[in-house]
Amino acid sequence: MKVGTSSGSAVVTLPTDTQILITREFAAPKHLVYQAWTTPELIKRWWSGDRGEVTIAEVDLRVGGTWRYAMAANGGFEVAFHGEYLEIVENERIVSTEIYEGMPGEEGAVTTAIFSEGDGRTTLTLLMELPSREVRDVVIDSGMEGGMQEALDHLEQIAASRA
Repeated sequence: MKVGTSSGSAVVTLPTDTQILITREFAAPKHLVYQAWTTPELIKRWWSGDRGEVTIAEVDLRVGGTWRYAMAANGGFEVAFHGEYLEIVENERIVSTEIYEGMPGEEGAVTTAIFSEGDGRTTLTLLMELPSREVRDVVIDSGMEGGMQEALDHLEQIAASRA
């Protein structure tokens, strides 16, 4: 781990019955964090954390474009998500839908990612808006936080190494 990284430091809160808020600071400028967040070759290096290997990272980064990520998890099963981009402000903000393919029929979430910078460090704020408290609780109870912490640690390492 590089000196100055923020391993495991994402903060997860539940502002309302249907929201999950994740905040994480990175030791890298926001354009590099944004680039690692949106570039398929880089997504393949961080999105699975330590829990498997990313097999698909498709990104059509435009309003109305779609994305899909899949991984072969260490337990021998596939995990996949997909969505549509609703709003994009380069290096600043991405709003997209997010559907977990393991739960057919679910409405999924609308996720807003905000990238802000101060003193060469980036704060990523992720707000997930879920259709109900029950769906929010399923997401929280899924163990998503551990994998998300690992993935964001890898994201930071990739962004910082590009500086």
